[in-house]
Amino acid sequence: MEETASITSASSHQLLEEEAPASEDPFEETLHPSCRCHRPHCFCCSRILPFPPAPIPPGELLFDPFSQAQLLISFSFRFISVSLSSVMRMRKCHWLESPPLVCAHGGDSSRAAPNTMDAYRIAIQSHVDCIEIDVSRSLDGTLFALHDRDLQRMLGNSTAKVGFMSTNEINKLKAEFKLGLGSSEHKIPTIHEALVFVSGSVKQVVLDVKVGPPSFEKDLAMDVLSVVQKSGCKNCLIWAKSDVLVHNIMNLKEDAKVGYIVLKDFVTGATSNLLRMKNAVVVGVYHPLIDNRLVQILHGSRKKVYAWTVDDADSMRKLLFEQVDAIVTGHPSLLQNVMQELETECFAEGFSLP
Repeated sequence: MEETASITSASSHQLLEEEAPASEDPFEETLHPSCRCHRPHCFCCSRILPFPPAPIPPGELLFDPFSQAQLLISFSFRFISVSLSSVMRMRKCHWLESPPLVCAHGGDSSRAAPNTMDAYRIAIQSHVDCIEIDVSRSLDGTLFALHDRDLQRMLGNSTAKVGFMSTNEINKLKAEFKLGLGSSEHKIPTIHEALVFVSGSVKQVVLDVKVGPPSFEKDLAMDVLSVVQKSGCKNCLIWAKSDVLVHNIMNLKEDAKVGYIVLKDFVTGATSNLLRMKNAVVVGVYHPLIDNRLVQILHGSRKKVYAWTVDDADSMRKLLFEQVDAIVTGHPSLLQNVMQELETECFAEGFSLP
């Protein structure tokens, strides 16, 4: 029995050995018996056949520092690019949520003599929001829509002053405007005539009151308020470079809408105090002085920023980006074109109004 069992056992062992297929891979014998990770990069598992590579378990992903760094850099650049693009678009287009007033300086002085009825008419027909009118007082107390600079050009006299001329003398003057080969002459309007003509056709009228010899500020505030009342101008804003005059107007009429001027002293280089009048609602700022910080300071004090006098397209774009409340220009049609072009670009780039 023992011999038979031994033979049977030997035969079984021999049968098993014969049924077991011989290894087709000479390297398999050299593999470590515990290595069965089945990773494509593993030398051992890549030699084990016919087992296919198993999926890499979560948490055991291959770590390639170079690839990870490339991914991170690519994502960072894309994020920064998108963020910068969004910031630039917002800066370029945010003004569309509250567009500034287009304020024609002396009317449309690019197509007619400034402060003439023709200049006002052209500006109104162009649908401007605002017209700024220069105010000067004659020797005998009449307020005219006239600037000393324009008077000097008319007379060919660089020292001429409105304050030394009578009403009769000014009425005889003609403002000449040359356009191409032709020219036209226009009467100098009084402030009363100008206000009656324009105030009902625009959102706002800015009266830029000039203070000069021989009377300077004496009774000038009373004269200005009187003509504003007589003309029925309900949308008049009064400003001047003279703080004395602005204070006089506020003292005479507490609810008068006034502004003051911020500019740079070309002798000392100093800039006017930004917040020097508590009750003024508007600050007229010489436009090269305007930046984001200045606008934030004035808006933080509930004052509107009116930029003056802006006659080139690049400066107009910059001031739109700074979100000023009004742009005073002698070229209102140019400003309107710049605004229209930017609006078209903004909407094409995906900007939308809230």
